[in-house]
Parts: sequence; structure tokens; C-alpha cells
Amino acid sequence: MAILEVKDLEVFYGVIQAIKGISFDVGQGEIIALIGANGAGKTTTLHTVTGLIRAKSGAIFYEGKDVTRIPGEKLVQMGIAHVPEGRRVFASMTVLQNLKMGAYTRKDKGEIAENLNMIYRRFPRLEERKNQLAGTLSGGEQQMLAMGRALMSHPKLIVMDEPSMGLSPIYVNEIFDIIQKINGDGTTVLLVEQNAKKALSIANRAYVLETGKIVLSGDASELMNNDSVKKAYLSE
Repeated sequence: MAILEVKDLEVFYGVIQAIKGISFDVGQGEIIALIGANGAGKTTTLHTVTGLIRAKSGAIFYEGKDVTRIPGEKLVQMGIAHVPEGRRVFASMTVLQNLKMGAYTRKDKGEIAENLNMIYRRFPRLEERKNQLAGTLSGGEQQMLAMGRALMSHPKLIVMDEPSMGLSPIYVNEIFDIIQKINGDGTTVLLVEQNAKKALSIANRAYVLETGKIVLSGDASELMNNDSVKKAYLSE
């Protein structure tokens, strides 16, 4: 069953068309990767799915419900969380305050406390630094904080935009391991990632975006061995 279905989506910035009628789906429990060059429309797609940008036409269905016109804060309450490109942590707030911001739509205080303990088990460094200002963390730690903050909303679907951007190879491996563990705990993942090799190595399926259009799709393992994908995105 698809938790997310995108149908014939078109998005414009003024007169410039950024997304040109794309359709894709994300199955319950899957990791789906969107790969493509800079400017292909990956981030715009995520922003539209999470209600930050309004589609010109087309439809977005979440758990079978048309959410095309539903604002982002309502989508968070419905179970969609967004880990933005560049992490976007609240630099002048502590790690703990950032995590609590992730639960701002929730009222179940007891479960929020349990959730926080779960985040600390998943990201021990965040507990060690819970009273530290987020802006003083390393890039990898800020990425963990952005992921932990999103998980505090208790999402069914987590959307991640370039989680490995700017990180050292050690942190990149750690972040991808964490994504797999989050998925293993039952959260569906829609992943935009410049590191196509890494994304395809953990994804179930993938879509290739070029200039606002989906030009290829299929099992991630198949795309990993596709000659045009290898030439464009997997060459060292």
C-alpha cells in the first residue's frame, strides 16, 4: 500500500516551471530515493509534498487522502516530518530545546518524554550535548539533531533533503546507517540525496529527476547497474 502518491505534479516559480507533471509513489515501509543533478527539482518536490510550496496542478495523496492544499503544519500533525537541506537547526537554542520544538504539535506529554528517551538512545551524542547550543555542534551532530527533531513529531513518513551534504565520510556512513535503522523501526523514508551511490545502496526503489521530469525509475539495485545512471551519477 502506498503511504504517499504524487500524481501529475506541476510547480512553478513565477513563470518558470520547476516540476513538469511528475508522478511517483512511496510504499508503506519503503526507503525511496530521488536522485538527480543540482537544479533537477528534487528539493522543490519535497517542499511541495510537505506543504511549503503550493502546486500549480496535480495532486498529492497521503494515506489515501488528498493533501495537496493542506498546509505544512497540519501535515506534521498527520504524520509527515521534514528534515530540511542544510539542517536548519535553531542555532541559539540548546539541543534539548530543538528536540522539544519537534514535538510542538503534540499534546501527549508522557509519550513525548518516552520519545525523547528513544531519540537519546538512537543519538547518544545528543544526550551528551543536550544543554549545548545547537550552533556549536559539528555538521554531523547538527544533522543528527535535525533528524532527531523530525522524529520527535512521531512521523509515519519522514522526508530527508540531502542529509549527507557537507559531512565527512565517517559521518556520511553513520547518517546512512541511522536512516536504515529509522526505517527498520517502521518509519517510511523519502530521501533526496546528491550522493546517489549511497542513496541507491539503502533504497528499495528510486526515481531519477532531470529538469523537472522523472526520466527513470525502478528498483534501486537495477538503477545502480544502469549504464546511464552510472555515467551521470555514480562515476568517481
